[in-house]
Amino acid sequence: MGEKQECVILMDNGSLRPEATLSLRGLAEELGARIERKVFPVSLLHSSKVDAEKLGGQKADVMVPFLKRQYAAGVRRFLVVPLFFGPSAAFKEYLPGRLEELRNEGLADLVVQFAEPMVAMDEVDREVAKVMADQVRATISGQGLDKPAVAMVDHGTPLRAVNKVRERVAALLAEELGDDVSSVRACSMERREGEEYDFNEPLLERLLGSEGYTTDVVTSLLFAAPGRHAGDGGDVDQICRSAMSSDPGMRIFRTGLFSNDAKKVSAILAERYLKLTKGVV
Repeated sequence: MGEKQECVILMDNGSLRPEATLSLRGLAEELGARIERKVFPVSLLHSSKVDAEKLGGQKADVMVPFLKRQYAAGVRRFLVVPLFFGPSAAFKEYLPGRLEELRNEGLADLVVQFAEPMVAMDEVDREVAKVMADQVRATISGQGLDKPAVAMVDHGTPLRAVNKVRERVAALLAEELGDDVSSVRACSMERREGEEYDFNEPLLERLLGSEGYTTDVVTSLLFAAPGRHAGDGGDVDQICRSAMSSDPGMRIFRTGLFSNDAKKVSAILAERYLKLTKGVV
């Protein structure tokens, strides 16, 4: 199948904050330069609601309308590189269901193939942890810290498979940082109620102020891009500010976002794309 009938997509979850779409577009350009293909930045949901004026005059694309438009233009195969750390329900469950609906609506020969998420659990893969370790070290150096504690925080998830990704990255992050820090703990920003979701513990708000996390703490953000959770003034920021207001002796420093290291992140994404295309005929 020729490139004119094939489309490469970099897909994130989507956000109502314009900086998330702008970040996705920058990563798509970096990825495109690496693989020498046009890469379309497309969100799963939400982002099309952002005012185009906040996005350089160009509205964000979301998956289903984008697929329909490209299909009408003759594209039949879509190669999707997910900007996700693990097997999120968003593209493992929700999107496949929508794709089946599209095929039933008349897009019968629609083909959508997914690359692996950024953390590969079945192989020796330290690249995500290395990026995050570099960000922690930059924060330590920039703030003049001496062996702070590290709270590696993710969103929280109803899926154990996604939580296992968090635990793996935290373990690798601890190995990468070694004696540069006093400890590394994984935690979640939020969780669902019920014992069946206890694997998300500890929550960030409970980890802060607990043993070993009462003085200097660096929050390492397992969030792919800026948004209402991990961006400036977002949920993680508010949790940290609340903890510091409750304990004047605590100082919390936030690393940059994962997607800030566009060249390193695009290298991970390019590897995922190339692995996918080896099996595409």
